[in-house]
Amino acid sequence: MRRIALLLFLTTQLMACTEVGSEAWCEDMDAKPKGDWTANEAGDYAKHCVF
Repeated sequence: MRRIALLLFLTTQLMACTEVGSEAWCEDMDAKPKGDWTANEAGDYAKHCVF
């Protein structure tokens, strides 16, 4: 039972989202291939990380 709880905890930590426009989010987007960006992500990146 503990292993399952630990696995669920680690999974949720790895899936944690960063706030759009934060420094961490901008760094994550820099690391993500631009071909994988959605139109919304590209717009948010331009709005929050470029200007």
